[in-house]
Amino acid sequence: MKTLTAKQNIWQVIFASSAGTLIEWYDFYIFGSLSSIISEKFFPPSNPELAYIATLAFFAVGFIVRPFGAIVFGHLGDKAGRKYTFLLTLMIMGGSTFAIGIIPSYATVGLVAPALILVLRLLQGLALGGEYGGAATYVAEHSPADRRGYYTSFIQTTATLGLFVSLGVILATRTSMSSESFNEWGWRIPFLLSILLVVMSYYIRIRLQESPLFAQMKSEGKTSANPIKESFGNKENLKLVLIALFGATMGQGVVWYTGQFYALSFLQKTMNIEFVQSNIIIAIGLLLGTPFFIYFGGLSDRIGRKKIMMAGMLIAALAYYPIYAAMDNIGNVNKKVELKDAFRIENKSHRNDAGEMVTVTTRVHTYDDATILNETDGKKEITVSMKNMTFLVLLVFIQVLFVTMVYAPIAAFLVELFPTRIRYTSMSLPYHIGNGVFGGLLPTISTILVTQYNNHLAGLIYPIAIALICFVFGVVMIRERKGEAL
Repeated sequence: MKTLTAKQNIWQVIFASSAGTLIEWYDFYIFGSLSSIISEKFFPPSNPELAYIATLAFFAVGFIVRPFGAIVFGHLGDKAGRKYTFLLTLMIMGGSTFAIGIIPSYATVGLVAPALILVLRLLQGLALGGEYGGAATYVAEHSPADRRGYYTSFIQTTATLGLFVSLGVILATRTSMSSESFNEWGWRIPFLLSILLVVMSYYIRIRLQESPLFAQMKSEGKTSANPIKESFGNKENLKLVLIALFGATMGQGVVWYTGQFYALSFLQKTMNIEFVQSNIIIAIGLLLGTPFFIYFGGLSDRIGRKKIMMAGMLIAALAYYPIYAAMDNIGNVNKKVELKDAFRIENKSHRNDAGEMVTVTTRVHTYDDATILNETDGKKEITVSMKNMTFLVLLVFIQVLFVTMVYAPIAAFLVELFPTRIRYTSMSLPYHIGNGVFGGLLPTISTILVTQYNNHLAGLIYPIAIALICFVFGVVMIRERKGEAL
């Protein structure tokens, strides 16, 4: 079948697909990046720890419903086409994200606030469930067989870049105003900005043509009459779906969320590192690691998808404990020698939005040249030295490398596993169960484990176990298919 081989055409396809997918990830991850503030704004203030866990649970809901979105929009994509479907998911995601930015807080409307947040998170999850499969399939069906891993790896960068952009927008907004203004209303700006990004992406995508493989299949009357039944009712295809889930996407999902979202949560909630500094650490780690998506995607065209993914899972599982133990040691002020009464009081005055003069009193403890503990209005945060900040960036970067190994080849692997007529549906479901359920629940499960066992490293039990199980299953069950005709 004919595919686009001209560089200009394939790069147009990649740009249009990636831009829209990046924006959808940006929309989806603003919620997670601002989870600490959202827990304060939309839940009862009587129990802050429970409010934060509830916020993580709402964050997880968006992941849990992604498999349902995969079924609904996968079915639509295999019947109506790739282009139409991911235009629809883009608009649903953008509208839901914008709406989160205008919802009144708990202080204004009470329990209506978290109820509205829940509905919008459900819509976001459904939309994202249909987005990834469409974008990955669309790019893969335009790509030459011997470069499929390389070209689809650009789609793989979008999730990490979406998180990076969300952190960048949040940091830019936060540093442009006082912390009080940001906590009061400035946090809404990143949500509201999404509508502009969605409009731009829609304009780019509407100009695309349908995938050549799907267009030819449709013109020949060979599209599936019932993609869901063919995908999951057929014994042989169902076996491939299960291999994709338990041998690849399950482990890939937990590695992705450990190396990026759990790392951010660990810095902010476990180590109590100051908001701006913790986000900068993650943002730099992501920026340094992102080019390796392209490297490992291209490498998978030469040595195969399976070797790289399995190696990434195994190395990650073995390395997580020492990495997080080193991180925890930097932030654990209880292990440092405190000089009694060695603190100073700082009073800072500024005018609030109402023009009133407000004084904030901060007690600053200096433990060593690496860690400063700030206690402001009962809230504790630490600021680490440049040396230790650099070390934390390195530890996050190493985790992002694991992410690139397991994630870069996954789109090409999934596309090559299933036939064109049911590809959108078949690949979307295992991907979104692996990422949405196993990966998406990670921050919530790990936070509960830390709270339950009162051990900062207890949260690692979950991702290490899942990664090892997936590694064993994948080594045994996956057959290499790199470069096979679609």
